Amino acid sequence: MKIIELRTRTVAIPTDSKLRHSSGVHPGYFIRTILELVTDEGLVGLGEVGGGDQRGALAKLAPRLIGMDPFHLEAIKLKVLRSIYYLSNARLYAAIEIACLDIQGKAFGRSVGDLLGGAVRHEVPFIAYLFWRYDRPGGGDDTRAEDIADECEALRERLGVTAMKMKAGVEDPGEEARVLELCRERLGEGFGLRIDPNGVWSVPTAVRIGRRLEAVAPEYFEDPSWGLLGNAAVREQVRTPIATNMYPAKFDDLGPAIRLGAVDVVLTDLHYWEGPRGVKELAAVCRTFGLGVAMHSGTEFGIELAAMLHTASTIPEMITPGDAHYHYLTDDVIAGGPMPYRDGAIAVPTGPGLGVELDPEKMDKYERYFEEHGDYYARFHVDERNPDWVPTVGGF
Repeated sequence: MKIIELRTRTVAIPTDSKLRHSSGVHPGYFIRTILELVTDEGLVGLGEVGGGDQRGALAKLAPRLIGMDPFHLEAIKLKVLRSIYYLSNARLYAAIEIACLDIQGKAFGRSVGDLLGGAVRHEVPFIAYLFWRYDRPGGGDDTRAEDIADECEALRERLGVTAMKMKAGVEDPGEEARVLELCRERLGEGFGLRIDPNGVWSVPTAVRIGRRLEAVAPEYFEDPSWGLLGNAAVREQVRTPIATNMYPAKFDDLGPAIRLGAVDVVLTDLHYWEGPRGVKELAAVCRTFGLGVAMHSGTEFGIELAAMLHTASTIPEMITPGDAHYHYLTDDVIAGGPMPYRDGAIAVPTGPGLGVELDPEKMDKYERYFEEHGDYYARFHVDERNPDWVPTVGGF
């Protein structure tokens, strides 16, 4: 079997509000580039990658893929990731690996989960992912901690979630901490709490807020300050476990992170950690050194969500609810529409490969939507209400 063609399309799906974060604003839609790998036997594998319009970058890799066997993933990784100094991009490789695993599963009539070692669970729980919002459903903006806590309660009722994460680093740190305090008061001791300022708090601020939040017992404090040294400095001074999806977020930094004692929990990400197989390798290292693992979200649509579900289903120690922005999407490009939440979890797709297929009409619709609205990654997540604002590490 050989790969004979690489096809890409960039699509954008509206979200139910505009989501603020430490680097700007998702302006009412998410963007993904959808990859199709076509084989000489007629099988088509699906992949997906974020970060804006990635069609050009993937096109540069196409000559290295054409003629390759989709089962030869180590050779493909060498050709499209390891040996390209100027285009070494784990995100692009991960999309290719996902598509190759989809082909492999379809060839054998087995799921991607089976290819990764077999499922130990058949559904994966997810959190309520909480942002400060502009133009929220029903109108208005989030301006105080009570607004976020209200949304958390609503998501628990609507989705059945048992944990949340506050995307911090946007408003006053004390007000962001108050979100967790309100959620603990309203939702009880068994509800999981997390906070993530994406590294922009100074070490003194992170320590102050971390100590304050010890009273509500968060599951973990994610990327409290910048870099491995920032995480390590905070970890020395607070009693809440430190988690990361930023430092480390690649194998090059994993050894130094362990030596420095920088983190307790690594949030695995299919794109940062070189695809589902890379996440399995990461989980083995974490198991060896006694680190926890959870699943990170990157504004994924249904193709990548399916890959996340299959991967998480095969990692026994991935027991805490994963991150997912998915509940903000108003639609999906996969056949059958968005995957449903049931009691806070999403079922692992059944069927060969990823277990999902594209909806051609939705692909056409949301490709047009992208063409009409453009690539907001190219304009750096601009906050149109604060046009002169730029992110500042240590600015709080």
